[in-house]
Amino acid sequence: MTVQTREIDYQIGDQSFKGYLAWDDATAGPRPGVVVVHEWWGHDDYVKTRARQLAGEGFAAFALDMYGDGRVGGNPDEAGELMNAVMGQAGAIEQRFDAAVATLGQQPEADAGNISAIGYCFGGAVVLGMARAGKDLKAVASFHGLLETQTPMQAGAFGGKVAVFNGADDPMVTPEILQAFESEMQAAGADYSVKSYPGVVHGFTNPAATGRGEQYGMPLAYDEAADQDSYSATVALIKGTA
Repeated sequence: MTVQTREIDYQIGDQSFKGYLAWDDATAGPRPGVVVVHEWWGHDDYVKTRARQLAGEGFAAFALDMYGDGRVGGNPDEAGELMNAVMGQAGAIEQRFDAAVATLGQQPEADAGNISAIGYCFGGAVVLGMARAGKDLKAVASFHGLLETQTPMQAGAFGGKVAVFNGADDPMVTPEILQAFESEMQAAGADYSVKSYPGVVHGFTNPAATGRGEQYGMPLAYDEAADQDSYSATVALIKGTA
């Protein structure tokens, strides 16, 4: 078993984007695809590590680039500026997500008819937004993602499965926000699950979160148990829909 990778440049209009594909060459033929959407920090080494990890599970994993040119924020101000820039462009998130799905589907290692999406922090909000938009995805999983929305899922809009993993002590996802999300999913008849980890805060899947939290005075911290549990549950979820 050897995980292979390659960078893939793709275009949206006149803007360039840098994707990162990972797959295990022990498997022959197209594999279930997984789009991986980065945190607000951008297309960094962490999201590429996740793609390689998923490749080891038998998926063709594609870490997309939501900001263009592989840009990464070096601090919270830069990350926030990059995130707000794309969020401020009407339709940009959906357009960039669709382009990444299409790019993944064009790769011989991936099964274009069998694609799921996962996302972290900002990326979690992105994949939930794509489920709300009714994209043709087998499953979406959000890790410490923001759950609020101005466009709730409509009844029957999404045919895949939805999984949400959050820290119970994450100030960005209050119990009220979580309850509103569950009510939204129930009203839409979605096949969803939510797991909250006691004592866990924002960014719990990223080993760099603790240092960043200390450096910038933010409620960020890595939690190994929550990371491993949420990852294992997500792999099982995607394999169950493949």
